[in-house]
Amino acid sequence: MINAIGVTKEFKNGRELTSVLKGIDFSVKKGEFTAIMGPSGSGKSTLLQLLGGLDVPTGGQINLDGMELHSKTEKQRTVIRRKQIGFVFQSYQLLPTLSVFENIAFPLHADGKKVVPEAVHELLEKVDLKGYDKRFPHELSGGQQQRVAIARALIHKPAILLADEPTGNLDRERSSDILDLLASFHLDREQTIVMVTHDMFAAGYADRIVLFKDGFIETEVQREDDDYAAFLSRFMA
Repeated sequence: MINAIGVTKEFKNGRELTSVLKGIDFSVKKGEFTAIMGPSGSGKSTLLQLLGGLDVPTGGQINLDGMELHSKTEKQRTVIRRKQIGFVFQSYQLLPTLSVFENIAFPLHADGKKVVPEAVHELLEKVDLKGYDKRFPHELSGGQQQRVAIARALIHKPAILLADEPTGNLDRERSSDILDLLASFHLDREQTIVMVTHDMFAAGYADRIVLFKDGFIETEVQREDDDYAAFLSRFMA
């Protein structure tokens, strides 16, 4: 589904050059739920932005479903994002002047597609917000806003869903609700998900956990690995 080969990313501030990613090889299979973890500054969020075409690497290649994302222009990447990629952010990023229904339908409008009300209402029911379609973001709790954001990210049936700290602003109970929701889309619809998180509890929902450190992938573990449970308990202790 997505493949990063030898990816580097450098940022220049005056004369100072900071290397954030230092030759990353990273891939995600179709239908896989991958969690990326690591301390602040380790490069995990930078990689997510590159995978989503929000930025381009300094070096290396990023291929999304057969397309060379790294070589596309900003305009071309914008089109790919609208059609192939769903985003969920920590801060929800709902449009305050639009209703819940309009926020969810917004990606379809942006892509010039017809809005099918039944599809929006189906997602509203899936995210447990049936009857909330006419409400506005300020009338919702943080957890409800994040559920609207997830529905918005999935309305165009993206090839991949990228989630950057989706539970970062929520308490444990609301976080569990959001993680259960992501897991249901992953299991029921085989949605491919890449999630950046600081929370090992959240990472435990994934099929695979990839640990970043200082711009490199330090280690990774699969759910079916014998040491998966030991890996989780070591960090959650």
